[in-house]
Amino acid sequence: MSQDADYLTDLLVVGGGACGFAAAIAAHDAGIDVAVVEKLDRPGGNSALSTGSVPGAGSRFQREAGIEDDPERMIADLIAVAGPHEADPLTRLMAEQSAPLCEWLIDDLGARMELVTAYKHVGHSVPRLHAPRSRRGRDLVDDLLQFTEARDIPLAVGNPVRRLVVEDGAVIGAQIGEDTVACRKILLATNGYAGNREMVQRFCPEIAAAEYFGALGSTGEAITWGEEIGAGLANMGAYQGYAAVAYPQGSLLSWTTIEKGGILVGADGRRFGNEDAGYSGFAPTVMGQGAFAWAIYDQSIHAVALEEEEYAEMSEMGAIRWEEDPGDLARAVEIDPAGLTETIETYNAAARGAVTDPFGRKNFNLAPLDPPYGIVRVKPGLFHTQGGLMVDEHARALRPDGSVVANLFAGGGAAAGISGRTGAGGYASGNGLLTALGLGRIAGLRAAAEIKGEV
Repeated sequence: MSQDADYLTDLLVVGGGACGFAAAIAAHDAGIDVAVVEKLDRPGGNSALSTGSVPGAGSRFQREAGIEDDPERMIADLIAVAGPHEADPLTRLMAEQSAPLCEWLIDDLGARMELVTAYKHVGHSVPRLHAPRSRRGRDLVDDLLQFTEARDIPLAVGNPVRRLVVEDGAVIGAQIGEDTVACRKILLATNGYAGNREMVQRFCPEIAAAEYFGALGSTGEAITWGEEIGAGLANMGAYQGYAAVAYPQGSLLSWTTIEKGGILVGADGRRFGNEDAGYSGFAPTVMGQGAFAWAIYDQSIHAVALEEEEYAEMSEMGAIRWEEDPGDLARAVEIDPAGLTETIETYNAAARGAVTDPFGRKNFNLAPLDPPYGIVRVKPGLFHTQGGLMVDEHARALRPDGSVVANLFAGGGAAAGISGRTGAGGYASGNGLLTALGLGRIAGLRAAAEIKGEV
């Protein structure tokens, strides 16, 4: 294929999730032709399985709610959680882009999102997450899909890309099935590699034994393609786990139940760590103590969580058992009654300030817990990886020496994230969607500017 060949489109987007749709919309509105291909029969990916939460530091919605925030505060929050890593410049870029991104989604596009003020989220010192009222990423993806269709942007589902086509170090197309599709620019907006056991074992061995609860399409093609053409990788050991997936229902137990004062115990009825680590950071700890854990909380916490649709549906499925007495609660789910009774007594004393929490927990919120107590059986899981192709401030893929891979952009699960170098502890709520939507929008705008000769 020659670079002078006829092009199918200006920008080919590989992946029909939040990143891909954000890029397609931004590129189209900037005046270039764009097409989206998705390997599965339904778009959405991990974006559809998320809570749809996107942080926006200093957004107009925060100002209207009287919340003082700015990118510098968000940067400090993210660094406190993730520490230094191999994509540090992206942390600042994403923080600075976060408020304009949320305002673009809501004000310019019309996404059905709102600022969440009922509580703060893991890793954030003030309420700054913007999410669908339902707290379902599927609603956000459906909105983005509607915006894409309204612009007549072609979307071809069930069309997996087999490989990238490269000439003289520049990406000039992709092989889709038996066809080679030429394009001026290409964006890898695929999921990560959490569904590829071999890759997880290679890059994130500590979580390799965990059950995978993410999207089926997360099989790491972007990593393979990137390595084949000499692109650099970064933060490959980082991932997002989830400490409490309701079992056997398969629904996320809202971390609101724990953040607001609930606890997690093992089969012996005893806590095994500090739940302040957050839903991702606590996942390896939960996995290390046994196959299952049990979440314990009370009616006041339950009432707050019921505002979230997924939790309400989980409750309707009968996932929660309620009892007045801790011993009866333990016997109902076949864990140790004496251990749970003592655990609740000790924890409540710490929540009242009478003793120091033995695991160092500082945030008790609505605790101490009052009867009746609710209990949910949970297990930890792996949701998505946070490492990928290294990109610059324009979402262009880079080689290890810092040079740009011509015509190749990356975002979402295909690109390096901002959740630390390794492990689950660096993940702050919304990090995944922030880099998906943020880098997608940046890539779409930059691709358009390059094609139109504006840069």
